[in-house]
Amino acid sequence: MQAAQRRNRAAGGVSGRPPGRPRDASLDAAILAAAVSQLAERGYAGMSIEGVAAAAGTSPPSLRRRYPGKLALALAGVDALQVTELPAAAASPRADALAVLEHIREIMVRRNGLAVLAAVMAERDRYPELLARFRRRVAEPREARLRAALVRGVASGSLPAGLDPSLAVGLLTGSLYACYVRGERIRGDWAQRVLGIVWPEPG
Repeated sequence: MQAAQRRNRAAGGVSGRPPGRPRDASLDAAILAAAVSQLAERGYAGMSIEGVAAAAGTSPPSLRRRYPGKLALALAGVDALQVTELPAAAASPRADALAVLEHIREIMVRRNGLAVLAAVMAERDRYPELLARFRRRVAEPREARLRAALVRGVASGSLPAGLDPSLAVGLLTGSLYACYVRGERIRGDWAQRVLGIVWPEPG
């Protein structure tokens, strides 16, 4: 019981701060960047409070005042992947789908999202909250927006009436994961190329 309570406190982060000097926002950003980097490069098992603190230029006690344990820090690192908001909705459903795919590439490739996903997948049995957080904060909002664009495309007649939007989302985003598994470079025009297979540009 006590172990479970400690784990819940570690996952929850710090609920409040005593009055005093405001936190250094630049240090907060450095800590999160270091957490994402270590999670991507070393996995959860290799990530450490001490290593993240050193990389961020602070001390372990200072870091623990923000995040009481490694799990809380890793969860915050997952949250940091989606600091870039989804783009504003485009008038054309195809343009909207393309914008979302380009946004997904930005997070998953340029912000180490694919490597972080591999790290949290490796811990899905011991720390399922990591994968759950990735799904809820990173994957699901973007997949929902992409699915909505596909639904609009079906409704407008620019996509076949029998298209399964959920399956199409899996095909589109799944190609990114497939490239990563094969060790292939994910090109800058990936979004245009993969969308063109499912939804060719109008002639």
